[in-house]
Amino acid sequence: MSEQRVIAVCGKGGVGKTAFTAMLTKVLMDEVPGKLLVVDADPALGLNYAIGRESEVTIGSIREMVLEKAEKGTKKDLEELADSVEYLTAQALDEKEKFSFLAMGRMNTIGCFCSVNDLLKGAIENIMHSFDVVLIDGEAGLEQINRQVIEKIDTLILVTDTSFRGLQTVRHIKKMVDEGLVPACKNLGVVFNRAQSDVTSLKEFAEKEHINVIGSVPYDKQVEEFDLAGRPLLELPDNNKAVLAVKDCLKCAEEAVS
Repeated sequence: MSEQRVIAVCGKGGVGKTAFTAMLTKVLMDEVPGKLLVVDADPALGLNYAIGRESEVTIGSIREMVLEKAEKGTKKDLEELADSVEYLTAQALDEKEKFSFLAMGRMNTIGCFCSVNDLLKGAIENIMHSFDVVLIDGEAGLEQINRQVIEKIDTLILVTDTSFRGLQTVRHIKKMVDEGLVPACKNLGVVFNRAQSDVTSLKEFAEKEHINVIGSVPYDKQVEEFDLAGRPLLELPDNNKAVLAVKDCLKCAEEAVS
């Protein structure tokens, strides 16, 4: 297998981050020659609807089950946990022809059992290592990615709309990266989503914050109609202007890494 690529997408809720990730999934499905894994690391769990996948089992639900067993079980039960965690985590992987899907779910169960967390992280890493490209839809603070998903990111895409709060979230995440509070990433860039034709002021913001601009995705009525109807965004036509813009963003991001 060639060197693995890890792409993570994050941003404030409501800026269209999940829709962007779904369209990026569509682009990667056609362009990745190897195996693609899409991970929903946002506890809101919206990506499964955007890509038309069901997530009956999440890593969070597995963690609760294993924690209960660890806290109430005997020493023999604890010794058997490693095998059961590997098996259960594999069951959470939704595998289809063009890509596989893994939902993290909520990971904030009361109580902490470090050995269980370590087992889960190891099981997740084993799954991820078998894929050529990993695409992660992360929450704004990247907590899920930082705690459980992966230790390094090749490309971190910060998605924002034109709102003040969205831009401030981008600034906050950039600061977290600079301070080493999230997984190390080779490349970081911002995408302006639902942007108007003139993004000059947004580019000035990015330049001031020393953030590379990956591109912009225009507001698209067809994307909104699909979303309202609950249709997977993977079904958008290839010539949809938002999909084409996302494709350009991916190309720009990859050029910055190479």
